[in-house]
Amino acid sequence: MNSIYDLDGRVPLRQALPFGLQHILAMFVANITPIIILAGAVGIDRGISASLIQNCMIIAGIGTLIQLYPVWRIGSRLPIVMGISFTFLSLSIVIASTQGMGTLMGAVIIGGVVEGCLGLFPNKWTKLIPHIVAATVVAAIGLSLLPIGANSFAGGQGAADFGSARNWIVGSATLVVCLVTLIFGKGMLRSLSILVGLIAGYLLALCMGMIDFSSVTDMPIVALHTFMPFTPEFSLDAILAVICIFFVSATETIGDTSALCSGALGRGVKKKEMGASVACDGFVSCISGLFGCTPITSFSQNVGLAALSKVINRYTIATGAVILIVCGLFPPIGALLATIPQCVLGGCTLMMFGSIVFASFGMMARCGFSQRNMIIASLSLSIGLGFTSAPDMFRIFPDIVQTVFAQNSVAVVFLCAVLLNLILPKEKEEEKAA
Repeated sequence: MNSIYDLDGRVPLRQALPFGLQHILAMFVANITPIIILAGAVGIDRGISASLIQNCMIIAGIGTLIQLYPVWRIGSRLPIVMGISFTFLSLSIVIASTQGMGTLMGAVIIGGVVEGCLGLFPNKWTKLIPHIVAATVVAAIGLSLLPIGANSFAGGQGAADFGSARNWIVGSATLVVCLVTLIFGKGMLRSLSILVGLIAGYLLALCMGMIDFSSVTDMPIVALHTFMPFTPEFSLDAILAVICIFFVSATETIGDTSALCSGALGRGVKKKEMGASVACDGFVSCISGLFGCTPITSFSQNVGLAALSKVINRYTIATGAVILIVCGLFPPIGALLATIPQCVLGGCTLMMFGSIVFASFGMMARCGFSQRNMIIASLSLSIGLGFTSAPDMFRIFPDIVQTVFAQNSVAVVFLCAVLLNLILPKEKEEEKAA
């Protein structure tokens, strides 16, 4: 049993499967949602939309496997779960609506290559991201996820029954079961606290008539994925805009990798791991574009799950990646997992997102609470979280600046932290340390 807490431990398949499934259930809906929203906004044919949903599951599984078992210098060899990123959604809708899906895919392919090449040379840029900057970005990621967890808890933003009594009941019951299992559970049961809570919440939602199985019965049993559903076209303005968002995505991946090492592995992140993680982010996003999907990135909720459960075994996480690929090949399986109500996911994820914030506190403590570190962390978080809570204040800036920064607190926090780290003098901090 202890092997699941070891990165390279040997774990029997019967033990690995439930832990792998737990990771997939934590991210499944979030992985397919960007594609569903994009397809609806652009007006993509229903048949093509179904193929894109399949493709995004397969791409997420492939990306996760590459992170776990690197190809050359691509992949961090860390238990990072990959999925389709929300970060690119608003820009993707704008480009696809005005210039077509082909132009969007061309920009994704080129942007993925740029980010991937950036990850291959970590020594050229990781010195810009010392531990205090990484810790601040991790805090921003955790804090920015809390409203997402709260919205899911209430039924999902835009839902007709948002904040209804039944969403409160199911979400609360799910959270309580997760918490009780985590506190009083023993061994394997304790490590599976999120899965136990999710199953309990799902059964309660089923009894309350909140689950619709009609989408499962309408699906074909087996369906092959579609390669290049859109012919890539290359437009310079679209490519430059997407590359800017790729830098934001790289920031999130760096933060997730740092949080995983700190919260789950109990150590600092290595430059090589940081670069390899970003390289996987970029090059797999390039493959994602070839399959008609938007870019892929590391999933913060799974980082929180690893920090909470301490299950870091690569083989165990790989079983989850295989489940994702199988879901892409057998649509009814994916459709069944997609029936999980948002309130159930919200009850599970609230605690996981909080664990990311807690991990950032530990990272900051290891950096030391000098005045310089205090200024970098506090001012970056104040500006990043404060300004993006009032996005209209960015309207005096060009559209590209609004797209990248107005509603992306992680990007603003990262930029501020890097600039402050470069600007603030280090003499006082060094004298104090001496």
